[in-house]
Amino acid sequence: MIPLLPDFPVILGVTADDASWLVTATLLSSAVATPIVSRSADMYGKRKMMVLCLAVMVAGSVVAAVGGSFLWLVIGRALQGFASALIPVAISIMRDELPKEKMGSAVALMSATLGIGSALGLPLAGVLYESLGWASIFWVSAAAGVPLLLAVVLVVPESKVRTHGTFDYAGAALLSGALIALLLAITKGGTWGWGSEPVLLLFLATVILLAAWIPYELKVRQPMVDLRTSARRPVLMTNLASLLIGFSMFANMLVTTQQLQLPVVTGYGFELNVITAGLCMVPSGLAMVVFAPLSGRIIRIFGGKTALMTGALVMIAGYVGRVFFYDSIAWVIVGSTVVGVGTAIAYAATPTLIMSAVPITETASANGLNNLVRAIGTSTSSAAIAAVLTSVTMTVGDTRLPSFDAFKDIFWLAAGASAASMLAAVFIPRAAGVHRPPASDIGAVELVVQGRVLAPDHRPLIPAVVTVLKTDGDPVDWSRVDTEGNYSVALPGAGKYLMVANAGGWAPMAEVFDFDGRTLQQNFMLRERLQLQGTVSAGGTSVSRAVVTLLEAGGGHVGATRTDGDGGYAFPLPVAGRYVLTMLHPVTQEAMAQKVTVDIRSITVDFEAPPVEDTAGERVGT
Repeated sequence: MIPLLPDFPVILGVTADDASWLVTATLLSSAVATPIVSRSADMYGKRKMMVLCLAVMVAGSVVAAVGGSFLWLVIGRALQGFASALIPVAISIMRDELPKEKMGSAVALMSATLGIGSALGLPLAGVLYESLGWASIFWVSAAAGVPLLLAVVLVVPESKVRTHGTFDYAGAALLSGALIALLLAITKGGTWGWGSEPVLLLFLATVILLAAWIPYELKVRQPMVDLRTSARRPVLMTNLASLLIGFSMFANMLVTTQQLQLPVVTGYGFELNVITAGLCMVPSGLAMVVFAPLSGRIIRIFGGKTALMTGALVMIAGYVGRVFFYDSIAWVIVGSTVVGVGTAIAYAATPTLIMSAVPITETASANGLNNLVRAIGTSTSSAAIAAVLTSVTMTVGDTRLPSFDAFKDIFWLAAGASAASMLAAVFIPRAAGVHRPPASDIGAVELVVQGRVLAPDHRPLIPAVVTVLKTDGDPVDWSRVDTEGNYSVALPGAGKYLMVANAGGWAPMAEVFDFDGRTLQQNFMLRERLQLQGTVSAGGTSVSRAVVTLLEAGGGHVGATRTDGDGGYAFPLPVAGRYVLTMLHPVTQEAMAQKVTVDIRSITVDFEAPPVEDTAGERVGT
């Protein structure tokens, strides 16, 4: 739609600001659909969600083609936004179905299609518009969607790897509201004014909704987004890098066609028409197709972290080159293509990094969040580029046009974003990006085993994590328990597995699980509570009813208790850190204190108090 936006105000009889909703509507619907559809894919079936997305996209294309009015066109474009959720869901299906040796290149190509489709869609839209009219764009989308829909139904198997439970409707509603407010503020800020009341209110609504959503997600049984997993360093840094790569990538797409269409008199434009300028983006799209498998090879040999950093480095080289080499169409195409190659390599690495750091039963939703973060990066890029192009200008006759300094600023900004993504990648653990062997490597179908992690009194232990290993030590899957102590892990067929359950404040438990392919329930009962414990005595005699208090090193109160008849006391083991342990004798009021350093093991601290005074009022001992 981007190359055709200048013509739609005349075609539809609307303002240019109204016409921009043809892009904004798709952006907003995709932002809402991607996390919801991705989470639903993990819970209800990945093929089902692919069919749903394609069906809605086809319906939206038909509505836009036959609607005949601006309103129906916006509705159709919003329905088309559901197609964005296809990428994360499809990547998770690949993880379930493909053999290990094909995973890297397949996921790389699938992830890179986000850029490939955009690069090839720009010129195709221009050709269709000039030859067959604007409605043909939507008819072609519908015509492409129907056979794809049938192919998914006939060819793609439904995954048996499911996350059981209920969908988090409240979390989905809060997140959707926050995303709509944020993206609407970003995309309309330049038009409405960044300091205008509507934009400020949208940003305020974003903050309020996120402030409600985050604590809700942390306490709900099965959250829309597992924030604890998302906060793990590999996932957090990968998502941050994805946001920056998305920002950098979109700059290349937006400014290349603009530079090629600007008048020659500017000194850097080439005055090409929409179709020719779009065709100049084809080499970039084709290069992404060619180099995506290279990223798969880099991932397979060196890991996803190296691939991500390599892609970002290539993007930096492309943007720096565009600053100095811009005086011919060939140089513009070369610079754009180099950036496209870097984008393909970097984009291919992110789903691999995400899937290696999250449970198998959450791969679709985790990749959906990664795609969403990427989309926020591209939206921010669009707003930033528009601001630069309208503020750094030159006058040509009676027309104000962007100067080349504006393009240079954008190239440096995009290069800086790529460099920042490299910095984020530095903090991703080196082991990230290693593929788990899928079911096809073992000749069986993955099955989900569920259970609970419990205390001896059968109450759920939270927080807790269950990890599954092969008997040779290779990782299989892991799961964080929900608020009722439930976990779900995917096992690649029958066999023996080492299962480890670990909960805060309890000694971990490991046992071999001989999986017969039918027993899909395995509970853990952790029996040894880690404690800070000890005794209080005076003159070799146990002191009962003594007050023992645990304080943080900074003075904060943790807890207090009294010794029992044998002089013993115990606290649940607090989080690792430095503490002060105090004792107050119930008779003599003698007080004592000790510094204690707590790690992850039970600790024993005994107090030996001075003996009680004798009948003459003199102390016995010291």
